Amino acid sequence: MTDRIEAAASELRPLLQEFILWAPDNAPDSDPDLVGPVALWHRLILREDVRLWRRGDLRPILVERMPQVVEDAEAAADGMIAAVRAYLTFLSETGRLAEGSDSLDDLLDELDTLEDDFDEALEEVLGDREWDDDDDEDDLDEEDVEGLGDFEPFADEIADLPTIRLRPDAELATAARAAPLIAKARDLAVWVGTSRTVGTETLLSDEEIREALAVVGLPEPAAKPLADEVPALWNLWNLAVDLEFLTPDDGGNADVDTVSVDEDTSAWPFENDEDVLDAWMLGLHSVDYGDPELDDDDLTLALSGLTRGLLIRLLLAGGERPVGELREELAEAAAEFDDLGAQAWQEAGDPLASVLEWLSGYGMAEVSGDVVRLTPLGTEGVVHLLDDDDIEVDARPAIDAMTALDLLSLSADLPEEEADAEFAAWMKLRDPATAAEELLEAAADDEADALIRVQAASLVGTLGPVAVPAWQAALDEPSLRPYAATHLTQLGVPDAPEPSQSDTHWLILDMWTISAGLGTPEFVSSLHDIGPAPVLSNLLDVIWRVPHPHVEELLEMIGDSHPDRQVAKAARRALFKVRSGNTTR
Repeated sequence: MTDRIEAAASELRPLLQEFILWAPDNAPDSDPDLVGPVALWHRLILREDVRLWRRGDLRPILVERMPQVVEDAEAAADGMIAAVRAYLTFLSETGRLAEGSDSLDDLLDELDTLEDDFDEALEEVLGDREWDDDDDEDDLDEEDVEGLGDFEPFADEIADLPTIRLRPDAELATAARAAPLIAKARDLAVWVGTSRTVGTETLLSDEEIREALAVVGLPEPAAKPLADEVPALWNLWNLAVDLEFLTPDDGGNADVDTVSVDEDTSAWPFENDEDVLDAWMLGLHSVDYGDPELDDDDLTLALSGLTRGLLIRLLLAGGERPVGELREELAEAAAEFDDLGAQAWQEAGDPLASVLEWLSGYGMAEVSGDVVRLTPLGTEGVVHLLDDDDIEVDARPAIDAMTALDLLSLSADLPEEEADAEFAAWMKLRDPATAAEELLEAAADDEADALIRVQAASLVGTLGPVAVPAWQAALDEPSLRPYAATHLTQLGVPDAPEPSQSDTHWLILDMWTISAGLGTPEFVSSLHDIGPAPVLSNLLDVIWRVPHPHVEELLEMIGDSHPDRQVAKAARRALFKVRSGNTTR
């Protein structure tokens, strides 16, 4: 999942950079920073094409998703709708709104329609947080209490961990398909069927409980009432809800609550890897269902977070530990956390039994003898749980599973020494000529991503003559031709085309694009590197002819930010020529 999120963010980055450049003049009252999360979730859960927007996309993202994930709900309430309105306008007015999208008017009308619902959803989130704050003040100053499942006390140790390597989505999806708990949740949801009435005191009647137990392979307890004796069944029910296999019905009789199986549930395990991992991630927080459940609520509470506590200790130990060691360490932690911790531990018998059973059933851990190990799926899950708690962890794709695009995207965000080490490790697994082809093909995927392109050219440039065939093939790619011609000439390849003036200008525009993403001071500094103001003005008089994807935004930014009036004027003149479709371009 992490590599899919990183890939989506990389795909969006150029478009959002263009919006940031566009916004100051065209939507000065909007906050472009509020658009990023909306655009990312739109890409992850709704659309493969980041430029395709339909009216029906807006409510699931803004009303259902954003209130749950925004870090600053007050800032979102003040400006998110306005920012999205500006972003959609930007896509439409710059020709970036994909064919098949609804019209801008329809999209903006829908935004107006759901604005009140968005505000209400955010107010509810803010209210919950304020309520939680009040509870913290009233209940033993909980800010100073560390629970068994609290990751924060381990933040320094997590930061010191060596790089965690994550397996590719295809492997993780295969493991998720085999998770027996998800299969049981599917079977339970299919048994529930359509519009099953649920009770108020207990979801199912005794006879229904017996049927459900048989469906999921759980024994019928001798003790009564049944509803109080089948916590494993209710955990599976909750998991089915988390996975969205079971959903409450809308409408109908207000006095009767009914639930229905989702129409896609019976298709589990899904064929599409992305769909599989999306479902698995929805159920990730079910790890808490592994915590022991005792007859006494206070004792149950004393052991809450036990499953997360085991997970973080496994991660810190490199992925495996003897169960006996974990049992001793967690027993001590439970006693320190709660006055009832020691008693709860004793009355639970083996508190880790339910923990290990749930983690094994969800594909996150495996037990061999007295040793428990995190699976690759478990490592992925812990990394996401840490991310949910805003705890930084150095997690990257495994070297043997890292694509060229993974490498380029990762290297762009790493210090030079670390990026070089990643490249060297990646190269050990590849033939240099093949690696050159893969890197340049990845760079050609998105003509607008100058940073990835420069990164690829830099890495391939270190490979020397072995990369000549890849450079020659890249001559046919307009965005890579300037780099290919330059490197082939430097390598002294016979019949290599000399870099043209247009090639040189493309390289300059790429560098300007990258510096623009770093902020106005860095951008203006890169302009000064060209030479005195007259030299830069002369360059602007011709560089506008280059069909670079960012030429308009860059000219506009120069016109707005360059301190020399003549340069700014030359930039605005060049921008006018671009936008007027000057036929001499």
